[in-house]
Amino acid sequence: MNKAGFSKKPQNSSQDPDDIPMAVRDTPVAAPKVSLQTRILLIGGVAGFILLALISGFLFFITTPKKTANSQPSPASSAPVAIAPSNTSNDTVLGHFPYREAPESELVTISANRGIRMRKAAAQKFEEMVAAARSAGVNLVPISGFRSVKDQEQLFFGVSAQRNQTPAERAALSAPPGHSEHHTGYAVDVGDGAVPATNLQANFDNTKAYQWLQANAARFSFEMSFPKDNVQGVSYEPWHWRFVGDRDSLETFYKARNLKPIKASQ
Repeated sequence: MNKAGFSKKPQNSSQDPDDIPMAVRDTPVAAPKVSLQTRILLIGGVAGFILLALISGFLFFITTPKKTANSQPSPASSAPVAIAPSNTSNDTVLGHFPYREAPESELVTISANRGIRMRKAAAQKFEEMVAAARSAGVNLVPISGFRSVKDQEQLFFGVSAQRNQTPAERAALSAPPGHSEHHTGYAVDVGDGAVPATNLQANFDNTKAYQWLQANAARFSFEMSFPKDNVQGVSYEPWHWRFVGDRDSLETFYKARNLKPIKASQ
């Protein structure tokens, strides 16, 4: 008992529910209130996120390249792929490209008195060109056509010895054996019958024959092989023309052009 006459409860005893005032005991624990504005913001944020995801997915779908049946998978590496060249300059000799001999079965005579031969397709077009020039008052004369590798050996080495020329000096005027366009049966040396002194000379370009060839040879699928300042380093030969009027002749000469010749030293 204390002084007021009331008994004191022990400090460590739990509080009796009957000692808690009624008003406090009956009031439930209130949950934290969320305002209407906060709920709207939350709902709006979720909806916006979903809408943004849908739009992003749609844009990705329409901008992604579509695969087709013929499409190939892209390589794993972005490094460029090197393409090996089909030809190299290893076979050139003193600026001249290698050429195969025409088969005998393909050769026909274009000049009976000189025994000059060319391949059939080239011979036909050459004779048509000669006839057309004649009708214009121009006399085209064939000087040389097909030459075998054996013939070219004498022309290259024999003449080189007679003129005391080095191989490089000779190569500027005549191809080494195995590297002459005359081996193909498509090449022909042309002269002017009116001025034979210009045969195989640079001043052939002053003749009517040359001027007519310059204006008309392409109609018969002939072109000059060695113009001035040609990349092969071969001397200017206005008399030397070649046929490029069918698949084999075109491939023969233009595949060779893909090679990079070694320029002959002068």
